[in-house]
Amino acid sequence: MKLCLSRTWRTLSARSNHKRILSTAAKSTKVSNTQRETFLERVTTGPGLQDFINVKHVPRVNAIPDPTTIVPYINPDTYAGQGRRVFFEVYGCQMNTNDTEVVWAVLQENGYNRTSDVQEADVIMLVTCAIREGAEQKIWNRLKHLNAMKSKRPARRPLQITLLGCMAERLKERLLEREQCVDVIAGPDSYKDLPRLLAVSRHYEQATINVLLSLDETYADVMPVRLNVESPTAFVSIMRGCDNLCTYCIVPFTRGRERSRPVTSIVNEVLALRDKGVKEVTLLGQNVNSYRDITVSNSNDKVTSNIAPGFSTIYKPKIGGVPFATLLCTVAEAVPEIRIRFTSPHPKDFSEDVLRVIRDYPNVCKSLHLPAQSGNDAVLARMRRGYTRDAYLRLVDTIRSYVPNVGLSSDFICGFCGETEEEFDDTITLIEEVRYNVAFLFAYSMRERTTAHRKYVDDVPEAAKIERLQRMVKAFRHTATALQKEYEGRDELILLEGKSKRSSESWFGRNEANIKVIVPATALPTSKNSAETKEIAAGDFIVAKITESNSQVLKGTPLYISTISDFYNK
Repeated sequence: MKLCLSRTWRTLSARSNHKRILSTAAKSTKVSNTQRETFLERVTTGPGLQDFINVKHVPRVNAIPDPTTIVPYINPDTYAGQGRRVFFEVYGCQMNTNDTEVVWAVLQENGYNRTSDVQEADVIMLVTCAIREGAEQKIWNRLKHLNAMKSKRPARRPLQITLLGCMAERLKERLLEREQCVDVIAGPDSYKDLPRLLAVSRHYEQATINVLLSLDETYADVMPVRLNVESPTAFVSIMRGCDNLCTYCIVPFTRGRERSRPVTSIVNEVLALRDKGVKEVTLLGQNVNSYRDITVSNSNDKVTSNIAPGFSTIYKPKIGGVPFATLLCTVAEAVPEIRIRFTSPHPKDFSEDVLRVIRDYPNVCKSLHLPAQSGNDAVLARMRRGYTRDAYLRLVDTIRSYVPNVGLSSDFICGFCGETEEEFDDTITLIEEVRYNVAFLFAYSMRERTTAHRKYVDDVPEAAKIERLQRMVKAFRHTATALQKEYEGRDELILLEGKSKRSSESWFGRNEANIKVIVPATALPTSKNSAETKEIAAGDFIVAKITESNSQVLKGTPLYISTISDFYNK
C-alpha cells in the first residue's frame, strides 16, 4: 500500500508540474527524443486523482456471475438433480432423522433419486451432530474415507460430499480449512436451499455454503418423505430451536431460537402417517414441551406459559398462542388408534395441564423424559438449569401422583466444570432416589461458543470423568434392574417394530414406558376372545405377559393381538 501511494503521488506531481518536467527534459543531454515522447505520453494518458477516488468495491466471494460472461448463469431451471443419486448417513439425535426426511422431500421434488449403496451415489449427505466432541470426531474420520473415495472417481462421474446439520452450523467455513473434499455445507435452516447449493457447486466446481439461522423457518410447508417406510413408528417435528441457553449446551447456537409449527400442519402430517400404516408417532423438538403456536389466536392469548413450581427461566414469560398441552390433546383425539410420544422436553415445562392430558388419553404414552443433568444445586446453577434438586424431586412426585406407573428416563452429565467429588455424589443419590427405566449418561465435553466455554474452565481430569461415568452407569443399572423386575407378571401392550437382532425367531417391540420387550415369533388370536389367529408382524399391537427382566430389556409370552382402545377398556 505504501508503494502504491508513493507511485500515485509521483504521477500526480508529474502531471501538475508538466511544464517544469518538459523544461528539465529538454535541457538534459542524457534523454533521447524517443524516450521523452514515450514518457510524456505515459504521463498524460495515465490515471488521475479521480480514478483513485471512484474505485468500486468488487466482492471477493459469493458474487453473482455476469450472464454475459463465458461462465453459464445459474438460474432455478438448472437446480434439478436430473436423476442424480443421493446417499444419506445420519448421525446424532432423532431430530436429525426427521431433518433427513425433510431434506429428502426437498431433493426428491427437484429430481434427485435415492440410493442405499454408497458406491452408486453421486451425492453423499452427512447429517451431523455437534453435541459432543466424540460425535464430531466420527464425522472427521468418515470424511477421510470419503475423500479417498472421491479422489478415485472418474471426472465424468464426480462425487459431491455435503455436510448438513449442527456440525455444519457450528464450524461453518472452518470445515473447508480442514477437509477440502466437502462441496456443500448447509445448516439446519438451509435445507430448502440445497438444490441451488448443489447446482452452483457442480457448475463452478467450488464449495458452497449456507448456514444462516432463521427466526421463523419450521419446514411446516414441507411434507417429509420417510426413509424407513417399513417401520411402524415415525417422528414429527413440532418446533425447532431452544431459548434455555444452558451453559454447557451448543443447541441454541446450532439450531437457533425457538419457533413452533402451526397445529394444523402437525395434525395433517400425523393423519398422513396414519394413512400410511404408522402406529406410533413421536413429537419432536429441542425443547418440545415449550411448544407454542402463535399463528392463531385463542382464549389463551393473554395467558403466560405455565412453568412448573420451583422452576425459572432466563427469558421473559411467553404470552398467548396454543400451548403444548392443547396440541397434545388435539393430536391424541385426531388419531386415537396411534400411540403418541414426545421428546425431548425440559422439566420446567411440565405443567399440570400436560400431566392431565397424559393421564386422561390412553394413546398418549405414560412415559416421560425428565432430563436432570446433575443432582447438585451448585452444579445445576453453573449449568443454568433453572431449578434445584428439591424442585426436581417435587416435580417427580407430582408426575407420579398423576401417572402412578409412569416410565421415567433422564439425561445426566458428569465432570462438568468445577464439579467436586461431593457434588458428583449428589448425582448418584438422585439416580438412586428417583429410579429411572432408561438413562442417557455422558462425561462432559466442552463446546465452543457455549457460556461454559466463555466463563468456566474444563478442569475435571479425563480420568475422573471416566470413573464418574462408570459409577453413574453402575448406579443406574442397579436401580433399573429392580424397577424393571416390577413388570414381571404384568400384561403389557407391545407395539412390534421388527425382528430381534439376536434371533430371527423373535420379535422386538416397546411397551408404553418405551422399554424394549422381546417375544417369540408365533401366531396369535386376532383379539382377546377370538378363535381366529394370524402370524404376528411389525406394526401389530400385542398383549404379552412379562416373564423376565434386566436393566435393559424385558422378555414376555405373547397372548393375543389387540388395539389401544380394547386393551385399556378391558
